[in-house]
Amino acid sequence: MSETSQSGETVRVTATEELEGSRVRLTVEVAASEVARAIDRAARALGRDLRVPGFRRGKVPSQIVVRQLGWSTVLDEAVRAELPDWYEQAVARAKLVTVGAPNVELAQLPERSGEPLTFTAEVAVRPRAELGDYEGIEVGRREVEVSDDEVANELGRLREANARLETVDRPAAKGDFLIVDFEGEVDGRPVEGASARGYLVELGAGRLIEGFEEQLVGASAGEEREVRVTLPDDFPERSQAGKEAVFRVEVREVKEKRLPELDDQFAEQLGYETLDELRDEIAKRLREVAERKIEEEYREAVVDAVADRAQIDLPHEVVHAKAHEMWQRSARRLRLRGIDPQRYLELAGKSEEEVVTEGEEQAERALRREAVLAAVVEKEGIEASEEEVEAALRATVRAARGREPSDAELRRERRRLESRGLVDAIREDLVMRKAVDLLVEKSKPIPQGRAEAREKIWTPESARSAGD
Repeated sequence: MSETSQSGETVRVTATEELEGSRVRLTVEVAASEVARAIDRAARALGRDLRVPGFRRGKVPSQIVVRQLGWSTVLDEAVRAELPDWYEQAVARAKLVTVGAPNVELAQLPERSGEPLTFTAEVAVRPRAELGDYEGIEVGRREVEVSDDEVANELGRLREANARLETVDRPAAKGDFLIVDFEGEVDGRPVEGASARGYLVELGAGRLIEGFEEQLVGASAGEEREVRVTLPDDFPERSQAGKEAVFRVEVREVKEKRLPELDDQFAEQLGYETLDELRDEIAKRLREVAERKIEEEYREAVVDAVADRAQIDLPHEVVHAKAHEMWQRSARRLRLRGIDPQRYLELAGKSEEEVVTEGEEQAERALRREAVLAAVVEKEGIEASEEEVEAALRATVRAARGREPSDAELRRERRRLESRGLVDAIREDLVMRKAVDLLVEKSKPIPQGRAEAREKIWTPESARSAGD
């Protein structure tokens, strides 16, 4: 058990206890001044809806709110609101890399203003790795290959992107485009968001409700059709999901896609002198893309090869916690895209626990990589300079704001991130990348086929590994 005591900190880790199974217990003290600020914030939040004679609504002083509602009520609200941030600060102070959610217990609650608060947090942490030899390790690497078919496919994509739509006087066929007006009803009521004028439909693209496009094949300009379809189970208007909808569709125009000829004239339209020059440029770009992909694959393969030679204790509870953490990140990304994670699970026909369990293999691989890279950073003494941290921070702010930040903005952002321990996260990302660079530099690439053949060769070590 280690003890920490730094003056001036509002959140202080007073003890760090290493437990079995890659777990740690922190004992944390929140200073009385920080508790007082939290109480004040909670009281102001609770006081917005409190009616007290002599005060306007929302203007009741904090001390009056505490007197009216009681100390414990306001304290409960303060702890609920602030505890996650206090925990994050404690983790940053202890310089831990945690895995999954913590088990937090309130050890000592203040009974009056001027007293600190104490809590404990038990959480899984990134396992430690005992490195094997990683000097000159041989790892398979694919060769860059760009086939004629890949170039032809890219040329086809360019022709599609530069195609023209020409109005034709004939019934519509699959692959044609229609300009239509339509409106839909379910049980005589309009379908929310299912009416449009001048809408462009590509027959056979499958972009509309299943069965909609097929019923327009053979239609001519000026024709009206009644289209009947079943709304999908995930239709935004839940009350109409799964029901039959009737659409009245008027076809205004039928258009045929005309692809440009694949010749020098087409190449000139794209800024090249000849078709051969265009083909060469496409092959060059495809090769560059392939090289980047192969490099990324190789970097991951090198880290995995080093991890395979390392000794890493990975308790199942830690792997499961990592898988759960990864699902939570996925859920946040879904919400940012406007998708309800629970609805996503329903459509996938799986529970959250099933998704987490399925993700354990990926979680274990991620933990092994992280543990190995952290061990390499420690062994090789890899560091990130302040200039590198500043550059990474600037790039992060630039990406978030879409412009170059001023020095004052950068200082403000750094102070904000430092208060939450996130500058250390930027620094760790930098040193981890350097660790990968070092391992790649020390590795020896060999042909992919040779590496795969070597994996199939029986050895006593592989037999023992298969039996574990």
